[in-house]
Amino acid sequence: MPAPSEDVLIERKKLKVGVETVSNQQSTDFPGHWPGESHEWDLEHFKNNMRIEFNHEHANKLDLTFSLVGVDTSLANALRRIIISEVPTLAIEDVFIYQNTSIIQDEVLAHRLGLVPLRGNRDALRWLKWYQKDEDVPDHEPKSDENCVRLSLNMECRWKEGGLEKAKQGVTDPDELYENHNVYARDFSFEPWERQTEKFGDDGVRSSYPDILVAKMRPGQHIELLMHAFKGIGQDHAKFSPVATATYRLLPTIDILKPIVGADAKKFARCFPKGVIRLDKVSSEDASAHEECAGKEGEAKAVVDNPSLDTVSRECLRHPEFADKVKLGRMRDHFIFRIESTGQWDSDELFLESIRLLKVKAARIKRGLTRVDAPVQ
Repeated sequence: MPAPSEDVLIERKKLKVGVETVSNQQSTDFPGHWPGESHEWDLEHFKNNMRIEFNHEHANKLDLTFSLVGVDTSLANALRRIIISEVPTLAIEDVFIYQNTSIIQDEVLAHRLGLVPLRGNRDALRWLKWYQKDEDVPDHEPKSDENCVRLSLNMECRWKEGGLEKAKQGVTDPDELYENHNVYARDFSFEPWERQTEKFGDDGVRSSYPDILVAKMRPGQHIELLMHAFKGIGQDHAKFSPVATATYRLLPTIDILKPIVGADAKKFARCFPKGVIRLDKVSSEDASAHEECAGKEGEAKAVVDNPSLDTVSRECLRHPEFADKVKLGRMRDHFIFRIESTGQWDSDELFLESIRLLKVKAARIKRGLTRVDAPVQ
């Protein structure tokens, strides 16, 4: 039996998007599904087909968009879930409040502090050990420089010089009246102990976003506290997750079956987000090759420009004039990832770290299978 053509292989990978339904979504890449084709696992085939394409228009350290092509949904989703819940970061866990006369209650203030994303030297983060907290056990693991990072906050709001007189004159701008009336994440102070000065360097541990507003105060109000941050993963609590979000979507496909020209072309372009459809002019070659273009040289013609920008709203399928002229779909093995880091890791590092952790998981399962198969002594 001859091998299928490239066009047939591409069609197999497409999910067909109709007006109200999606079809061809089931997996077909397993042995025996297609007569005369094996599709058994082949490492060399995987290496030759899997690729990563970076979107340089949206590439920055903390917000990265790239395409992962040639893999199964299970692998793409495994990497996404590992990024969200298993890559470790630092977050504030214990807050010791010595003074809080602000309007924010102690427990609310502690909750807000715990959600402030932190960043520091990544090698030092790997050096830190996991803190096993079990206060019910008398000799539970003590805090040390190897498992605990200390931060402090000490802010007191005061009147500015002449601020009281300005207030009596009707001035209401707090920046003119008070000092330290806004408490920001940049006001945290890193309190290194023992080897942490060497490990974390001059920058120490700080907030990823120093302009996060923690509290507002007025003269006479004072916040003084000590915070203990530990290494954790998002699986334990969302505050340890290294990303604001990590998502993927399948690459949309738009196949124009018959030429769409004139006013219909402009209407067709409006059915999609900006940049998806481009309007070209009908050429003499188009006029001679397609009946729909005959005598319409110079008029607008709809051309697919960048299908990755499409949201697959299916708007074009709701118009009868386009019913038999366009076919929508998605590529089942082309995943457009977007990773928005909270600052501890760069987005590309998060993806590489997720691959490393997946390899560790696979090695652990392999060792377990080996033990299961071992003869009983």
